[in-house]
Formats: sequence, C-alpha cells, structure tokens
Amino acid sequence: MFILKKSNSISQIARLRSPKFRQTGPNCTLSFWYYNYGPSVGAAELQLLVDGLKQPTVLWRTYYNEGSQWLRAVVQLGSLPHPFQFSLDKISLGFYEGVSAIDDITFESCALPPPALSCEGPNHFWCRDTKACIDRLLVCDLVDDCGDGSDEDSCDPDLQCNFENGLCNWEQDVQDDFDWIRIRGPTPTVNTGPLKDHTTGTARGHYLYLESSEPRQFRDTAALLSPLFHPSGNGTCVFRFHYHMFGKEVYKLSVFQRTVSNAKGWLLWYKFGNQGNRWIRQTLFISSSKPFQILVKGIIGDGFTGDIGLDDVSFLGCTLYNGKRNLPTISTTTSGTSVPATLPMNNCTEKEFVCRASGHCIQMIQKCDFRLDCPDKSDESACVIEVCDFEDKDLCGWHQPVLEQMSENYSILITKTFKWQLGRGANLYPEQEQHCPLIDHTTCTEEGWYLFADSSNGEFGHTADIATPVISLTGPKCKMIFWNHMNGSTVGSLEVLYKSSNKTSKLWTQRGSQGPQWNRAEVFLGIHSNFQVIFRAKRGVSYMGDVAVDDITFEDCSPLLISDKPCTSEEFMCANKYCIPKNNLCDFVNDCEDNSDESPSI
Repeated sequence: MFILKKSNSISQIARLRSPKFRQTGPNCTLSFWYYNYGPSVGAAELQLLVDGLKQPTVLWRTYYNEGSQWLRAVVQLGSLPHPFQFSLDKISLGFYEGVSAIDDITFESCALPPPALSCEGPNHFWCRDTKACIDRLLVCDLVDDCGDGSDEDSCDPDLQCNFENGLCNWEQDVQDDFDWIRIRGPTPTVNTGPLKDHTTGTARGHYLYLESSEPRQFRDTAALLSPLFHPSGNGTCVFRFHYHMFGKEVYKLSVFQRTVSNAKGWLLWYKFGNQGNRWIRQTLFISSSKPFQILVKGIIGDGFTGDIGLDDVSFLGCTLYNGKRNLPTISTTTSGTSVPATLPMNNCTEKEFVCRASGHCIQMIQKCDFRLDCPDKSDESACVIEVCDFEDKDLCGWHQPVLEQMSENYSILITKTFKWQLGRGANLYPEQEQHCPLIDHTTCTEEGWYLFADSSNGEFGHTADIATPVISLTGPKCKMIFWNHMNGSTVGSLEVLYKSSNKTSKLWTQRGSQGPQWNRAEVFLGIHSNFQVIFRAKRGVSYMGDVAVDDITFEDCSPLLISDKPCTSEEFMCANKYCIPKNNLCDFVNDCEDNSDESPSI
C-alpha cells in the first residue's frame, strides 16, 4: 500500500484501518516494512484503538525522510484482553512531496497458550477456563498469561504493584539524587522512553520512569525501595519486573539486595544501554538468611535521550516482614560482615570449599564462579569482582604476578618498572596531560580513578601484566566489557589474554593511538574452567603514550543452573539435563557446557 502525492493542501490525513481483533497473548508482536522518502514526506503513526477507550494509543511513529529504502518496524503489543484494531495515519501538513508505503505485515506469538489435557507438577499452573498449562513463575506477575485471568486471581496485593494507583508499598529512596516519576502515555522527550505502559498496553495505563532531560546530569541516580521481606525458608523468593530502556543515551538500570539500611547492598542484576523500544521481563531468584530489601536503581546517561521505564513489579514465594519497618544499620566500628580467622566446624573434604561463617561445604569448582553459593558469600570474597570502577582505590581482586615476585627480592627496582597502577586526572604531572586520561570513565571527572600502565617507567618493548585470580567456571554467554584509553604519539599496545595452566592465548588486541577518549571493548569468554584473564600493556618507544582501562564488567558469567523441570517442545535437552532453545543447536557455540548441542549425531 502506498501514497504518492504532489499537491499543497493543508492538513490532509490518509488513514488505513486493520480488521478488528478480539484478544492477544502476552508475547504478541507486530512487524511491518515501511518506506518514507521525499523532501517533505511528513510524519506517519500507527495507533491502537481499543473498544471502550476514547483516546487512541500511539504504537509507532516516523517523523521524516528516512531515505530511499525499506525499513523494518517491530511493535510490541503484549496482552490486549479487549477487542481492538489498528489505524495507520499519514499526515500531510501543507506542502507535501514524497512516497510513503507499507508492506509485509506480520503478527508473531499472538495466540493464547493452547489447552492441555493434563498439567502436573509443582512447576506448572493449570488455567481455569482456557485449560492452558503455564509455568508457575508466570502466576501473580500482573500479566494475564492464561487468557481467562485465573493466574492472577487470589494474589496478595502486598506482593505486587502495577503503579496504576501510586507506588503501593514501595518508597522513593531519600539518599539518591532525584525520584522516579509516575506517568501515563509517552515520556515528554521524542525517541526515548516508553509510548505506553506494560500493564494495559495502552496510553491509559501508568508506569514509572526516569526523566533524563535537564536539570538531570550524567550519573544522577534514582532508587526505589521495596518493602521488607522475611528470609524465604527452603523455597526461593522470586522477584519479577518489566523494564524499558530505549534511547541513544540510556545508561544503566540495576537491582540490589540489602540487609542493612545504610548500605548499597550487593548487586543482583544490571543492564547497560539501549535495549530497543520494548518492555522486557526480568526474573530474579533471591535467597537470604536475614530480613532483606530490594533496591531498583536507575542512572542517567550523558544526554536527554536516556529515559528508563519500570512497570509490573511482583514477588512470588516471599513473606512480608511485618515485625519492623526498618533494617538494622552498620555501626562505624565494624565492617559489616566479620570473617572468622579460623574456619568453623565442618565435615568438608580437601576437595571442597568451606563457607567461612556457616561451615557449609560446596564443590571447589563453585568458588570464584560469579555465583554466590555460600550464605555469607565467602566463596566469592577472594575473587575478581564482577563490576569494577576502581573508585574506592580498590583493584577488585586484579593483581600483578611479576611485581609480587619482585617485591620479595628487589624492592628498589619496582619504582622504575613498567607496571599497572591506579591514577586520576587530578594527580597528573604537566608532561602526562597530553597522553594520560584527564578524566576517568566512571565519573567523567578529574577526581575519578582508573587503572593505567605508566610509560614514564621501563623501556621500549617492556610489558606489564595484571591478572584476575583463578576463575573456576563460567557460563556459555560470559563476556568481559571494559573501557580503554590509548592516546599519545608513541603509545604501545593493549592485549587481553586467556591463561589456563601453562597455555596462554590472545583474545583481543589494540595497537597505537586511538584518540583522546575512552573506547568500549567487549571480549567474549564463553565456557572455561580454572583460568585467568590478563590485561597486557606493551610500552612504546618513548614515554609519550599511556594505556588505561576503567569500568571492567563480567557479564552473564555465572555457570548454568540445571533445573529439575522438563524441557518444553521448543527446547533441546542437553546430556547434562540443561534445556536450551532448539534454535541454538549446531551453531558452533557450546550452549550446553558439555558440547552435546554440537554433537555430529544431531
């Protein structure tokens, strides 16, 4: 379907209407290809018209000439329980010259789940009227996954919030820089933030968002606090939420768990950057031996197209902590968790790791694997830290093996050795300012810390290594993300190495000057066991060029968790009983951890 027009008449609209649809399932998406080309081709928008709602909901917009090409648009519809139809409106304001077209409209995953003959096991829920069999994790998550609403009946309202009538029992943190805002419809800035909420899928529903326009500044933080919860006993407490991170300058959303009120807590999950114009569901499993609280923290990016949305937060298997309204605070005399000097009573073998506080035994392969297996987290205490910004003048577990050997014998020589050290723009010597970072990447200030290899020491060709402690096991999606700064006329090179027993291989390398800015790098690690990651800096011919790194993050690195529930028809069961999407078979990636998805027999 297309419009070709070369006339001047004020405010004309061409409107294309879809047939009426009765209902969609929660994973429904609509995609189409569009063409919008010409010197004054004008805007077009796709609207959702729902029976009983006067106000249409804008689902998609194009504002201007997008070149002589077909472009694909993907629109997330989600669960729409009432009859609806679409209207594609093309607006001509005065002078119009151009061609607009649409083709290949596709609906995907829009049907409700089919009825099942039986639905057994503790991990499933049988829908009352539609007789669909759904995952227990979808119950009481503020989404009608059954199609008859039965999975959302008799839920505890204290454990869920869709923000339709306020913040429920969540609170704004008073220690942060600004607050989350409750809104309906699109956010005020074009090309960032949601156009609609997740609960209703229309402009009538409410959600929370972070406004990234002025007076907000880069790295301003807004935190939302959950009510307090009891430890979940034997069962695991599950936290579900939907987030929206759309915009060129979206920065970071993270979730923390804390057991003391004046602490940041520990990181459960985070996401960086633009994730597209869609609501994304996230499920987190929480365990705790003490009463705890969840913090959802959003951080503003470097510009106004950085709005972040939050909607439909819910807990499953958790108990509200009604005894007190406040968590205890850390006193200034202790450092929070005290680690006993001697190991507690235990029955662990030499091949097992002893949890410091409780005496629990875990397999040695579970030490330093990016997953907290000990209740006191001691299995990850002497390991590389998952997210490191060097701000506390802390090396986060990274160490320099060569320096440690030298320090035992030749302490005088160390001062002149080409080595890694912490630095910041505020401490630079005059001659370093041309080739060392003036600001760090984390805070973008002269006060922020980073790690750099100082080329005013050493000679041409000297190398400096800094390594992680031994990492015992990683998962199939594991990658390391870091920011590097390589500027100066004689800057050398930076390499990322993988070292296992006596084998070392190169994963990433960069040579020469890359300009006076921080550059992002991503290194895929995948599944490995008992290995180290090493940064190796090589010195250039003179001191005019230093190599620096900052904000090192290990993402999706915890090993696979084998579930006790059976694989679905869309999944393949690995030899180790792990379920992976059938789409991942025979793709040269060891998704199973045991390589059974890449076996020649399939």
